[in-house]
Amino acid sequence: MRQMKLFKGVEMEISTLETEVNEWIQENGIDVISISGNITPQSYSSRGQERMSGSDILIIVEYEK
Repeated sequence: MRQMKLFKGVEMEISTLETEVNEWIQENGIDVISISGNITPQSYSSRGQERMSGSDILIIVEYEK
């Protein structure tokens, strides 16, 4: 049966998100069908400064169970 799992992270912690996804796949013996993702556009900090805040990242893993 095909299923999906969603992972959410932030741009500044992308390596942590990558590790989380990879560990989940390895620890659960997941048979991955596809992986896709999306990153939101950067936005200005709520402090009114010119500095951009990190973007949200969404990873979608479709797998067979």
